[in-house]
Amino acid sequence: MAAVRQIEPRPPVLPGEVLLAVRDLAVIRGGRLILEVGHLEIVAGRTLAVVGPNGAGKSTLLLALARLLHGDRGTITYGGVPVTAGDGLLHRRRIGLVLPSPLLLSTSVLDNVAAGLRFRRVGAAERRERVEVWLERLGIPHLRDRHASQLSTGEAQRVSLARAFVLEPELLLLDEPFASLDPGTRAELTDDFERLRRGTATTCVIATHDLNEAVRLGDRMAVLLDGRIRQCDDPARVMAQPADEDVAALVGAPAGIRGRVVAARDGLVVVDVGARPGPGLEARAEALLRAAGEHDVGGDAAGDRGPDARAADARGGS
Repeated sequence: MAAVRQIEPRPPVLPGEVLLAVRDLAVIRGGRLILEVGHLEIVAGRTLAVVGPNGAGKSTLLLALARLLHGDRGTITYGGVPVTAGDGLLHRRRIGLVLPSPLLLSTSVLDNVAAGLRFRRVGAAERRERVEVWLERLGIPHLRDRHASQLSTGEAQRVSLARAFVLEPELLLLDEPFASLDPGTRAELTDDFERLRRGTATTCVIATHDLNEAVRLGDRMAVLLDGRIRQCDDPARVMAQPADEDVAALVGAPAGIRGRVVAARDGLVVVDVGARPGPGLEARAEALLRAAGEHDVGGDAAGDRGPDARAADARGGS
């Protein structure tokens, strides 16, 4: 049997530094561009939540980050070192992947959690110790001898998380990990995942169509629409200051009214919105102006024209 290559030693990436960076990544299938990422950075020790509707390209992005799917152009660097085609296996051994539906082996829970360690030729004693630790942390030590086919959906996903965490991955990618669970189980497992993630300081990228989940779990939030990242920022800022009308619609913020300030005097502002007034326009504009004033999102271009003009020129807030 051929010897398994060892992971090449590299200087550790410290929390707060860029662990993985993507530039000019494009994935084309059937002549159609399904994913295009100009620039994306994943910071060590933090969680990036990728939010978007079904079909937006979230799974494609995660598979590309794991090098399970190769882009047609672009570069991925890991710890500052470019990941090449020949580095695929070594790259994936640094990464844990959790899918929406657990793909468990037809064997016991204990053997499922230990599978990756066995592949990495971790000794039996250490393997057993690490598996027991993560069975305990995920609240499933009583299931160690149960066959995978006898697990509920929630139990199976806990096994899947234990199997990922036990490898102590440098980067953990999670694709809609709680989507198939009922609301109660989902809330409980989300709580447990967040506790474990914070306790281990694992770097995570979690794809979800659940906005509340993205805001809760993400230190940063990337909004993916039609295969493109439209905004990537602090979740609160994305909610308060959506980059465009499509992002605003996704996060439930008012879609901004674009306009040009044509006059401002004594606290009154005249704005040309380039459209005839219609039902509800005045109330909608008033709400947007009030939100803009509260969040101060006028932007640099309006910075020298006073607070009223900046508010009138804002594109919207929450």
